[in-house]
Amino acid sequence: MEREGMDGNNLLHFLDTPSAHYRRTCDGFEAENGGDDHSDASDPANAREMLECLLNQPANKFCADCGIPDPKWAALPFGAFICIKCSGTHRSLGVHISKVISVNLDEWTDEEVNCLAETGGNSVVNTRYEAFLPENKKIKQDCSTEERNDFIRKKYQFQQFVCDPQFSCPLPLNKRHVPDKHQQPNSNRHGFGHAFRNSWRKKDSDNKGLKKMSDVGMIEFVGLIKVNIVKGIDLAVRDVMSSDPYVMIILGHQSMKTKVIKNTLNPIWNERLMLSIPDPIPPLKLQVFDKDTFSSDDRMGEAEVDIRPLISATKEHENSTITELTELYRWSASEDSNGVLAKDSVISIANGKVKQEITLKLQNVERGEVEIEIECVPLSQ
Repeated sequence: MEREGMDGNNLLHFLDTPSAHYRRTCDGFEAENGGDDHSDASDPANAREMLECLLNQPANKFCADCGIPDPKWAALPFGAFICIKCSGTHRSLGVHISKVISVNLDEWTDEEVNCLAETGGNSVVNTRYEAFLPENKKIKQDCSTEERNDFIRKKYQFQQFVCDPQFSCPLPLNKRHVPDKHQQPNSNRHGFGHAFRNSWRKKDSDNKGLKKMSDVGMIEFVGLIKVNIVKGIDLAVRDVMSSDPYVMIILGHQSMKTKVIKNTLNPIWNERLMLSIPDPIPPLKLQVFDKDTFSSDDRMGEAEVDIRPLISATKEHENSTITELTELYRWSASEDSNGVLAKDSVISIANGKVKQEITLKLQNVERGEVEIEIECVPLSQ
């Protein structure tokens, strides 16, 4: 069977991992521009115009996976515009497979905008990844969470619809077991909500990794959490005189990490990360590491935050007309029995958004604090 656009590059795309294809696309774009991006996308206004232009293409006006109108999320490296429901499943695949970016809430880099444009949008994505999709197997807008997760995993992670099953050899991706890289060793957990936290203290079994992968397909997502990792304060020394710290945040099966700040004990990240909120709602875990080149990264402490109060406050004030700075709740550091709060933690409304500012004392380490700001984004947005 002859397929439109099945040239050498596309064939390599099918046989390669999505992240490798994404890097190759970006590298090719940079090479064409002499290593410097002199395109109009270097201007944030022009980058926004390019995104709006892509969204206005007919195929991009509907979610590439389920067909919901007006998708406001993009799945890189595939270049697909997707709805917020499908974005939750894409996030659960891990950033090594699908990186999810909000058209409205995230700040786009020049490379991401141009790579998205180069990929071609939903029409090209579905031509590739649904080329041999069986009839009536495309999910619909009102499908169940299980159906949505099962379809997206088959489409992108296992790439089951890119080749004719009657004539093609199995792709390496279809046979490869993806280890659960988010599984963490047992350690003491600290944070808000002691009783809630205890329900998560279960011993790891030998087959926990496989169980986690199957359980991800059963998760319902209730919103998004935006985490701004602001800075670290007086962190522990893990090298000769200093450290090269970075922060990893974990929510359920998802994890993301900040960039590494070299040679400092007081790093300033100001880096915003976003994760989907699963139901039931787990605690948000922070782990700080010292980056090492020739050995495993050293631990520099950890902390845990109960995000349920923020989610409740966001739902309560979702339709609020309050725009001025208003304090909703305050937790006193002096009354924190877990000893996690370095300062009072406040949930407040600012510019119509409900946010919580937290300065955390890192646990299981000799010293160190991390300042963060979290914001809940409901599915309705």
